[in-house]
Amino acid sequence: MYPKKLSGVYFSVMMPRAVLMSFDNHNLPSVTIYTDGACSPNPGPGGWGAVIISTSGQPLEICGYGGTTTNNRMELTAAVEALKSLDGPHRVVLYTDSKYLKNGITTWIGNWQRKNWRTADKKPVKNAELWQQLLMQSELHEMNWQWIRGHASNRWNERADELAVAARKGGTKSSRPARQAAATDDAIHLYTGVTYRHAIKSGAWSVILIWRNHAKILGSRSEGSSANQLYIHAVIAGLESLKKSYPVHVHTFSGYLHEGATSWLSGWKKRHWQTREGNPVSNKMQWQRLETLLDTFKVVFHLEDRENPLCYMLEVKELAKEFEQKLAK
Repeated sequence: MYPKKLSGVYFSVMMPRAVLMSFDNHNLPSVTIYTDGACSPNPGPGGWGAVIISTSGQPLEICGYGGTTTNNRMELTAAVEALKSLDGPHRVVLYTDSKYLKNGITTWIGNWQRKNWRTADKKPVKNAELWQQLLMQSELHEMNWQWIRGHASNRWNERADELAVAARKGGTKSSRPARQAAATDDAIHLYTGVTYRHAIKSGAWSVILIWRNHAKILGSRSEGSSANQLYIHAVIAGLESLKKSYPVHVHTFSGYLHEGATSWLSGWKKRHWQTREGNPVSNKMQWQRLETLLDTFKVVFHLEDRENPLCYMLEVKELAKEFEQKLAK
């Protein structure tokens, strides 16, 4: 169900409008964008999300944390960042469930400009700097702004909302947008998430598996395990759930899992499952189980940046928390 990625490169917002008008609009690539913002409470912690669908590639998902903000600011930020992600002028249809965004960019903004960014009652326009950014970005493209009713079972609108909520809950400090990893049609992406409380030695794991337009979610609560064990178990569970031997990309925040699978495992096997110091390898049975699966599947491990996480890494972390809370009741 969930989409994957289209490559995106930032395009300069300083190109003069006269230059833009020289482009042949008949040759512009087309793209459809769905954006959403989330804030709870309002004002309070916020997030934004966007799904960018190209006719020539796989969809791109981007999202980001907004800090203490408002819902309107997140709606605007989602549109700004989505347009920034495009590699040059496009013919864009942008769907939003925010009438504030739709009316602002199509109706109100002309009067605001003429009045030097003042409202009809001569007060400063709220969020003026974001409106100005959005105006500059939109002038790079042939825009078609569409309002869509929120939570009305539109697949991509709901996905943009999910991304915004996940980014709000994830609370990343980075100002850069989180993105989805590149995916090919014959590759599976396996995202791992773990939550763990050392005081009671309890936690939960979750995985999201993405293949083409299909998704699978797995997870469970665990007592008496360490965080390292939960990360290994998450990958094992994900790989064991696969019915076909496609290439697999594993995404994780765990340096222990990443280094163990990519660097330490071969040495442990040569030393008969002992460390360089001659001690037994911790979590030996789990590593042996994983090692058998790595012989079956072609697996590439990716150590992800916590400060600039992929959207699914935010989401799988929240799913792990939900598994812990639900199964603890």
